[in-house]
Amino acid sequence: MKLKLAKIKEDSKSESVTLSEVGDILEKEKQKIFYFDQDNSHKNLVSLVEHFEEKGFSVYLKEVKFGLDENDYMYEVHIL
Repeated sequence: MKLKLAKIKEDSKSESVTLSEVGDILEKEKQKIFYFDQDNSHKNLVSLVEHFEEKGFSVYLKEVKFGLDENDYMYEVHIL
């Protein structure tokens, strides 16, 4: 499963990560906060949360609004 990361700048290219890439990052850093684009389905993000909870991590998922428009949001996933 590929998940699209949130853009750092509006004109930058979108990057994506897989579950195994997230796992590799967590092996090195032990905890990480990821910001995912709103184009990801909520179902896929819940699958990500369940996957890492099964591996013994604490995972927190929330929607972060960054503007006044209803569509100005991204997902924040904090994995400990």
